[in-house]
Amino acid sequence: MVTGTVAGITSALGIPALANWVAAATPADKQNDVKILNTALYYEHQAIWAYSFAAGKLSSTSVGQAVLAVALANQADHKQYRDALAAAISSLGGVPVRAEKSYDVSSYLKSGEGGLDSDVNIAKLALALETDAAIAYTQEAAKLKTPALITADASIGANEAAHATAIRAAFKALGVNLQVIPASFVSADTRSNWVLKV
Repeated sequence: MVTGTVAGITSALGIPALANWVAAATPADKQNDVKILNTALYYEHQAIWAYSFAAGKLSSTSVGQAVLAVALANQADHKQYRDALAAAISSLGGVPVRAEKSYDVSSYLKSGEGGLDSDVNIAKLALALETDAAIAYTQEAAKLKTPALITADASIGANEAAHATAIRAAFKALGVNLQVIPASFVSADTRSNWVLKV
């Protein structure tokens, strides 16, 4: 299955490149990038929480264990993104947002883009969250002012799309008749092709 970590996030946010930019950056540019990165960090905290929260609801069946394997791999990536984003925010002189005790995913549940009542619906919820993460990262990358951060943000967005692909591949491996990659792009325009309804 397609999983993995974004290689080079640390080097993309590395001290020499980021330190050189920070020294020359305007306060407005720093503030802009801190705001965008803190929004991303908030959603990384949410993703980490969601995978932990849902993991306790998965069954011990082969389907539940397959979903858990993908979830743990994706969550490990989100933890690395969290750490890289927090470091970048601090380097820019900002204060990283802290994780909350819980997060609201009711909008996904209400729209039928997953549920907490079965292994399959938990996987559908994860798919919707990962799809939205891929879309958000690609939309926000262009708003950043730091070239090293733009590169890292785009890399994370690509890996979020890989997370969505891994979840779809797990469905395919479990016998669901679907395209693993249903559209050439992961975007707001193609979102409905990627998510699966309950």
